[in-house]
Parts: sequence; C-alpha cells; structure tokens
Amino acid sequence: MLLVAETGILLLLAGGVLLDGGASGLTLDSFAPAAVAVPGMAAVLACAFAAFTGFESTAIYRREARDPRRTIPRATFIAVAFLGLFYAFIVWTVIQAYGSDKVVQAATDDAGGLFFAAITTYVGGWAADLMHVLIVSSVIASLLAFHNAINRYTLSLTEEGLLPPVLGRIHPRHRSPYLAGAAQTAVGAVVVAGFALAGADPYTQLLLWVNTPGMIGLMALQLLAAAAVLGYFRRARHQEGVWRTVVAPVAAIALLGAALALVTANVELFSGAGTGTNIVLVSLVPAVFTLGVALALRLRRTRPEVYARFAAEPEGETPAAREPATR
Repeated sequence: MLLVAETGILLLLAGGVLLDGGASGLTLDSFAPAAVAVPGMAAVLACAFAAFTGFESTAIYRREARDPRRTIPRATFIAVAFLGLFYAFIVWTVIQAYGSDKVVQAATDDAGGLFFAAITTYVGGWAADLMHVLIVSSVIASLLAFHNAINRYTLSLTEEGLLPPVLGRIHPRHRSPYLAGAAQTAVGAVVVAGFALAGADPYTQLLLWVNTPGMIGLMALQLLAAAAVLGYFRRARHQEGVWRTVVAPVAAIALLGAALALVTANVELFSGAGTGTNIVLVSLVPAVFTLGVALALRLRRTRPEVYARFAAEPEGETPAAREPATR
C-alpha cells in the first residue's frame, strides 16, 4: 500500500504537469544527446546505477515461487523495465515542471526539495507532506527487504555447511529462516551501538558509511556473477542459445564494469566523507573478497565435499519437498 501511495503521488504530479503544460511548455530537450554529454554526467550515472541495486534479489525467492525457472526471470525483467521507464518518465515531468532552462538552477539551489516543491505546486501541500512520510517508510521497507535477503543467503550458507546449522531453522508457520533473522538483528544492534557509543551521526556516518561498501560490494558481485555465467557456459554442455551464454553476459560485464568504475570514482557522493575515509570504505570490498577467496581455498583443501556442492541444488526440489527444521 505504501508503494502504491508513493507511485500514486508521482503519477498525480505527472498528470498535473502534463495538463498544465509545464513551466514553459512540454519539450523533449532533456533527451537530446547534447543534454547528456555534459560535465558531471558520470556522477549522475553513478547515482542512477546505484538506484537499481537490489533488482537481482528476485532470485533469492525461488523457493517460495511456483515454476521459478520461468517466473523469476520474468519478474526480474518486468521490475527492471518498469523501474527504468517509470523513473525516466517522472524525472522528465519534473524537468517540465521547472522548465528545461531553469531546472538545473532549481536543483542547485535546493536539490533535496526539488521534487517536493514540484509536488506542492502541481498537486498540493498535503501531497508533499505525505510524500515526506512515505520517503521514511520507503527506507524502512528497503531495510526490511535487505534483511529478508540476508536471511536467505544465511540459509543457503547453512545448507552448504558453511555456517552453524541452527541458523538454518525454518519457522513452522511462516516458512522463513527466523533464527537467521534474529542473528542478523543482533549483529546489526551491535554495529549501531558501536557507532552510538562513538558519538557518530546516525545518517551521515552510520547509514552512509555502512551502505557505501555494501553497495559497491553488490555491484562487484553482479559483475563477478556475469563473468561466472560466461565461464560456466564455456565449460559445460548445454542447449541454451548464444544470447544467454555469450551476448548477455558479455554485455553485462561491460556495463557493470563501467558502472562499478563510475560509482567508485564518485564514491564521495554516496559516503559524504573525506578522501581518507573513502579509501577505507572502498578498500573493504577487495579486502572481504580476498578473505573469501582464502577461506574458499582452505575449504577446498580441508573439506572438499562441502566445497564441491557450492550453489548446487537438487533437481526437482520444491519448497513443499523441504521439511521445516524446527528442532
């Protein structure tokens, strides 16, 4: 319902702008190549790429889905297409609300209030006030989505023998890894308490400093996954077409590599921190990756049977076939 309310207000804004004709008439000037190839566009693209982080999380719900081989890809493509088109349309209407020749100055004067001022003008003050509340609820929803995603990653790691089995217990009623969620909540509480004791600002330091390496890490994982797809299909026998086995992964590697480079080069936009802090935040990603590789190599040497079944899933397995580990 909250998402519907947010979308509804943005659509009301778009409708108001279209009916009113905007500040100086409706134009497509913002889509012209000359409007794209401008200084600072790399930073803008970095923010755009970061905004799409999380679309791949549909895959972690394959156990709850019927016919996941078909529904998961379909849901992913629909989500990406809808978000891309919707974001582009709404941003275009906001540009029209101010006028193509004045929107840059308006954003410079008050970047945080750009959308809210447009909503106030074309919809009403009540809608802007409601949107402020919905922005906060969206942050909570995003945190909940990440929480659920990490729970399912934890469940997968327990099933592969990499974490204590107790974390993989499934709730008998809700069919969710509830102890994994409790453990994650405890770890989060410790982190928050540490920042609080250090007197850190809850937004400019806790939120941004924790989110920045996580965002870069997710993009790096997406890049590695694309490379893994290409490598897998080069070695394995299959009946998939060239689009899935070569074209799509190569395009993903190129685009994700460019996106990761842009985000890393403009990391100060996401962290709000100085050079020294940014170096530490970015360095956490290769440091964790190196640690993971070292642990994987050690596991391959000491527990080869566990290493061999990484990411393996028995054929024909369905959610109903799993017995809840309630004890």
